[in-house]
Amino acid sequence: MAGQQFQYDDNGNTFFYFLTSFVGLIVIPATYYLWPRDQNAEQLRLKSLRRVHGRCLWYRLRLMKSQQSIVPTLKKAVLLFGWAVFLLLAYKVSKLDREYQEYNPYEVLNLDPGASQSEIKKQYRVLSLKHHPDKGGDEATFMRIAKAYAALTNEQSRQNWEMYGNPDGPGATSFGIALPAWIVDQKNSMLVLLVYGLAFMVILPVVVGTWWYRSIRYSGDQILINTTQLFMHFMYKTPNMNMKRLAMVLTAAFEFDPRSNKEATIRPTDNIEVPQLIRELGNINVKKKEPPFCYPYSLKARVLVLAHLARMDISEELEEDQRFVVRKSPALLQEMINVGCQLTMMANSRGGFHAPRLVTIENCMKLTQMIVQGLQESKSPLLQLPHFEEEHLRYCISKKYKVRSLQDLVSLKDSDRRSMLRFLGEEKYDEVMAVLGSFPHITMDTKLQVLDDEDSNNITAGSIVTVTITLSRKRMADMFEKEQESTPCPGEEAATTEEAQGDTSKTKTKVWQNKSKGAKKTAKSKKKKLTKKKATPAPAKAKQANGNVTGNEVVAAPSAVKEEEDEVSDKGSESDEGEANKDSPSERDEDSDKQSDTEVDEMAGDDEEEWEALQQSIQRRERALLETKSKVTHPVYSLYFPEEKQEWWWLYIADRRDQTLVSMPYHVCTLKDTEEVELKFPAPSKTGNYQYSVILRSDSYLGLDQIKPLKLEVHEAKAMLDNHPQWDIPDTEEEDEEQEDSDGIEESEDDDEDND
Repeated sequence: MAGQQFQYDDNGNTFFYFLTSFVGLIVIPATYYLWPRDQNAEQLRLKSLRRVHGRCLWYRLRLMKSQQSIVPTLKKAVLLFGWAVFLLLAYKVSKLDREYQEYNPYEVLNLDPGASQSEIKKQYRVLSLKHHPDKGGDEATFMRIAKAYAALTNEQSRQNWEMYGNPDGPGATSFGIALPAWIVDQKNSMLVLLVYGLAFMVILPVVVGTWWYRSIRYSGDQILINTTQLFMHFMYKTPNMNMKRLAMVLTAAFEFDPRSNKEATIRPTDNIEVPQLIRELGNINVKKKEPPFCYPYSLKARVLVLAHLARMDISEELEEDQRFVVRKSPALLQEMINVGCQLTMMANSRGGFHAPRLVTIENCMKLTQMIVQGLQESKSPLLQLPHFEEEHLRYCISKKYKVRSLQDLVSLKDSDRRSMLRFLGEEKYDEVMAVLGSFPHITMDTKLQVLDDEDSNNITAGSIVTVTITLSRKRMADMFEKEQESTPCPGEEAATTEEAQGDTSKTKTKVWQNKSKGAKKTAKSKKKKLTKKKATPAPAKAKQANGNVTGNEVVAAPSAVKEEEDEVSDKGSESDEGEANKDSPSERDEDSDKQSDTEVDEMAGDDEEEWEALQQSIQRRERALLETKSKVTHPVYSLYFPEEKQEWWWLYIADRRDQTLVSMPYHVCTLKDTEEVELKFPAPSKTGNYQYSVILRSDSYLGLDQIKPLKLEVHEAKAMLDNHPQWDIPDTEEEDEEQEDSDGIEESEDDDEDND
């Protein structure tokens, strides 16, 4: 461009400005994101978890890692070095002289602003004699003095200085490049070209190519694409997989193959140690020649997983490999569940092949629980607790206590529980109670409706059904407190009558059990009263549509019978009064008008409530999309899992009779206290009553799964109207307009005749 000059910084001053800015742009964000967080906070967190999780493998590994890790120290050293360089450059820049300053002729002549012409001339003579080249002065300084004298005495030069800041007038724009001149020096040209070629033609393509090659090999969940294809092949080939087959498919993942994953290793000692473990484990299908199950990496991973489930002692080298395999397994099993859901959706939409059976997907979930807890499928859930061994279970399953699950253990009285666990000392017993109290207790509330429909409680064939499930998490320790509150004192127990004793025995039902169990007992006890009264309760269709369990309907039956009897007696008394005093017709009309008005008001109120509920649900969905909840919920108590795991859940709806999924499993990863989940599925195309199940499964604990029945009453869809009044609006408008035009013409003709 004309009038512009480009020049390099010969002194290197501009380069320091550039370098300071560049280092600051790197150091400041890196400090914010990479500076190690407060180690004391992590230590305090681990200290608070010590009482419950102190015996867990992941806890002990975390303590060892925090003591031996030097990564935080290295991060701090690198960041401090970067700040030292940045501050040094900033100090260097602050000491540099400003090269580009505003031109001021008074400063050049060493005069005060506003000096007279005589003073300017006098000062010019003194300085010119001193700095004239003929007198041995500097030529550049003399030229600056002459230029300043001209700017203050010559009218044109003075105007140029006032307008452009330069006595010579507007000059060419100069741009300084923040690079030292030696970079473009001809002597260093080959070296600079070599560096540029190495950086942009070798290093950059290699880095980008490596990143691209690694990224295309993994899915969004950091699972190898080849592993996903392997899972899809075997789930398509064998829709019904038992636990043994599932373990074989899991351990055939390419994450355990050293050729696909550098973290996986094959050791020379594997040829000796792995066969020994195979002999100890027994039948694990070693002779099966189906690839990839017969490959060494797959066989080794299978042996390590089975040894982990059997809680076998292995060598230190194999233990390191076992931790790697176990740590990878939950994510791989989640990928298998996702693949099973994809195949199920493809089978439902396209057909032509069998979708994976429900038992296959549920076995994936069970295997995840088993791997996290290090337990075989046939083992008791009580072995998840510390200090429990196989020989101790005989005290629990005896006829006196009959404790086979964690819930049974919670429901015992303190005295009975302590008596049963007499093989534990006081410290061990307190530890067991602390661990058991930290286990989760989940309550499920379901609400079934059809959104965006006039009657949200009426389910028609083919409609989209929405099941809103509210999950509430509490600790088992809260259940201890409720059990203690529901247990009466010995003195009160003796003073109460037999009826009171019966009532207190009813209140001692297990807290986590569904209310339908107690409801069925009360219904059986009141069955004789119902038969004597010969009253049949009305079917609760609305409750069935809302997914309520049958037990609650049975409980409502006696109250409904009582209400009917009261209504019959009221009607009888009203009829007697009606015969004695008959109302006049005008009073009857007034009553009917009032009744119709109240019905209209009730319908309007119901519509407003439905509208508000719909708006609230829409707002909740929008907030859920905008908010990103943390997946850190509650640490899982696992004695043999090598990594801290958070407490997550699967929630889905299934048809247990047909062994099919009704809605795809939703992975609940943000349940801390309460969580609301919406599951949607299309209603069956045929009318009738359907029995589904809402299933909640833990991905970490054994024996805490819940199944809640869900009744679905499907009605026939309303027929579409062929002729609706709203659809005839355009036709009627045209007819009205034509009629108005014809009437106007007739009126005008009549007026003309009258005028004539």
